[in-house]
Amino acid sequence: MLNDIQPDMDDGVGFENQDEEPVAMVEEIQSGDEDANSNESSWSMDCSTVLRVKTLHISSPILAAKSPFFYKLFSNGMRESEQRHVTLRINASEEAALMELLNFMYSNNLSVTTAPELLDVLMAADKFEVASCMRYCSRLLRNLPMTPESALLYLDLPSSVLMAEAVQPLTDAAKQYLAAPGIEAILSSDDLQIASEDAVYDFVLKWARAQYPKLEERREVLGSRLARFIRFPYMTCRKLKKVLTSNDFDHEVSSKLVLEALFFKAEAPHRQRSLAAEESASLNRRFIERAYKYRPVKVVEFELPRQQCVVYLDLKREECAYLFPSGRVYSQAFHLGGQGFFLSAHCNMDQQSSFHCFGLFLGMQEKGSVSFAVDYEFAARSKPTEEFVSKYKGNYTFTGGKAVGYRNLFAIPWTSFMAEDSLYFINDNFYLYWKPLPQYCGGLCYQKVLLDGLDRCRRCNIFVSLDSGIINMTRLMGLGGEIRKKAKLNENEGEDDGTANNYIDFEDVDKL
Repeated sequence: MLNDIQPDMDDGVGFENQDEEPVAMVEEIQSGDEDANSNESSWSMDCSTVLRVKTLHISSPILAAKSPFFYKLFSNGMRESEQRHVTLRINASEEAALMELLNFMYSNNLSVTTAPELLDVLMAADKFEVASCMRYCSRLLRNLPMTPESALLYLDLPSSVLMAEAVQPLTDAAKQYLAAPGIEAILSSDDLQIASEDAVYDFVLKWARAQYPKLEERREVLGSRLARFIRFPYMTCRKLKKVLTSNDFDHEVSSKLVLEALFFKAEAPHRQRSLAAEESASLNRRFIERAYKYRPVKVVEFELPRQQCVVYLDLKREECAYLFPSGRVYSQAFHLGGQGFFLSAHCNMDQQSSFHCFGLFLGMQEKGSVSFAVDYEFAARSKPTEEFVSKYKGNYTFTGGKAVGYRNLFAIPWTSFMAEDSLYFINDNFYLYWKPLPQYCGGLCYQKVLLDGLDRCRRCNIFVSLDSGIINMTRLMGLGGEIRKKAKLNENEGEDDGTANNYIDFEDVDKL
């Protein structure tokens, strides 16, 4: 909190000197995991859990002279009030950066020297509008050895900060470091530390637009040099749709890239692994998965009779092993009904039995007063059938970034889950899915399932099962219309009394 100081126009900053120095009190709040798929710094202002309060003695004229934020805070926020304190609410993880920023405002120096610490201070300076500190941090960062990872961060700063001009020299230095050959070397790495392949695509486009303002030159560089380093098969379908409409790529090139990506997504897992193995020794590594910060998911979206989706998340045994004893891994974001969701897998401590266990949760990204109701089902493949087995199902209304899930999904200890004879690892891979409850026919009518003795929908005469929604997985590749067309042809080939055999099985789907 900041003590009240009455205005005085004689001291040049709109405040009068007081015998008693103002006091700053910083409330630290828990940062949490409110937005696991966001790459932006989150200076939370709406969390109600206060961990502790720190009181600081400050000089308001000094702060106001260095920062428009603090000038407005003191002059506008306190002029009509008798209170002598103003509260700044920050996440506990942000305390060090804010303390460094306050120290700089007094001394014009920083005690931190590493790139991550300087970036934290730079972001704090941007938040509290201390341009001089931003320029100082930018100069120190330019003097440090640059790496591909740090250059990527610097290049993205103008879109992440409010005062982009303060970091322009740092951004220019990153551009020089990341010349075309350097970009190609970076993008060819399987170990590139990046949130997702969508982020790789966004970066390449941003870099190409900055380096090649002319559209024809940009299309040539993207199509002939850089596109082969973007692993389109691991991009989300939402982003692939944007690729198709992007003016930066020649339409023929973008269509070929997107189709190749979609066909790869439609392949069986063993076939995907085979394609990746074939490319492992080549320069073209578009089918090889990087070490993404957020795990890719396969999403099957349904338009009718209501918006719903099936989300598949695969984890390797070693990825699960890294979670012990208290780790977690997040999926990439996926969308349903205009809302963003993510899955998170945890190693938890079972509160009743006091042993570690595997947990799975579904979270909604949006904060605030948004309310969104879903039906859900968690399932996992298990031996001996290696088919998906439902573990839990229900319904839940999400509000303000809440999550639903199960701390012990399989009701077994972690050691049993990870054992060599575990029921849930198939060829050292672990397969999960979340989907809405299957309440509708997957055939032509998309009505609620009305089964007769032959498990056939009475409305559209297509055989269905409780997993009929899986039939529509081919919608991912836009083949839903082909299935409907095929079913209609079968119907026409039958008799007019409506008894045509319109059964659609997985073999039929594979032939499309």
